[in-house]
Amino acid sequence: MAKKETNTKLDITICDIKSNDSINIESLIRIIRGQQVMLDSDLAMLYGVETKRLNEQVKRNLNRFPEDFMFQLTQDEAVRLRSQIATLNDEEIILKSQIATSSWGGARKLPYAFTRNGIAMLSSVLRSDIAVEVNIRIMRAFTMIPQLVNHNAQIIQRIFNIEQHQIETDEKIGIILEKIEEQSPKLLPEQVFQTGCVWDAWSYISDLVRSARQRIVLIDNYVDDRVLSMFTKRPDGVLATIHTRYNEQFLTDLQKHNAQYPEIKFVQLPHRNHDRFLIIDDKVYLLGASLKDMGAGLCAVTEMAIVPETILELLK
Repeated sequence: MAKKETNTKLDITICDIKSNDSINIESLIRIIRGQQVMLDSDLAMLYGVETKRLNEQVKRNLNRFPEDFMFQLTQDEAVRLRSQIATLNDEEIILKSQIATSSWGGARKLPYAFTRNGIAMLSSVLRSDIAVEVNIRIMRAFTMIPQLVNHNAQIIQRIFNIEQHQIETDEKIGIILEKIEEQSPKLLPEQVFQTGCVWDAWSYISDLVRSARQRIVLIDNYVDDRVLSMFTKRPDGVLATIHTRYNEQFLTDLQKHNAQYPEIKFVQLPHRNHDRFLIIDDKVYLLGASLKDMGAGLCAVTEMAIVPETILELLK
């Protein structure tokens, strides 16, 4: 049963100090305005008094508590502090911000923060055995954490510097990529290749294949392993289908290709087709020559104003 000790300075509820031994005082020391401080509510809990009573006693001796000993938090500081304390809800002892409802009941004003000097002064104001014992524990806690705090501050500063550097680097890379995009040749809807421009034609079709995001469909009577090599340039996850005439050698090549690379489906053309078509996602390109022979002779590639399903339906 708790007893009351009458004190000329402040009535303090005498409790078993050993019951507070499990409290991690270091966790109650916070960094506010770049200083290590403890809140009035945390101190009141350790001393076994109401926060209101502790602050009243401090105000009676206000000349002993200059700004470097004690200061009141601003509204923004209190809100940030409440957010931080909210993460401690799974602890045995929940320390709420004084702008919320305190453990002693009732809505509180903006909390006060006490620096190490202010806490030391509290022992002379409270004048009790429990205050002395608690202050000894608090002073020991303050001496244990400076190196850790400074080390963490250095780590945080380094992380901040790295993040700032990364942001600047990302911005520079973004500008470079934009410049590259502006100066890179665009895929034209119409392209004509002079006889002998085999590489230019191959490069153009390769870019078309790389631009696919969903599907590639080739409709061509004559296909060989060169077309299979071209289709390996498509991005991951892009489906590929070739509609062509039956050819034993091509099927052998296709089987070996599919054993190593993402599958290319083969669909036999129901009858001979004159024109060649390349479908990239929702675009249809009319090919002036078989894909494997592009550039060997004068030929063109033209984007058509027609939906792919129209062409695919006509193949049936």
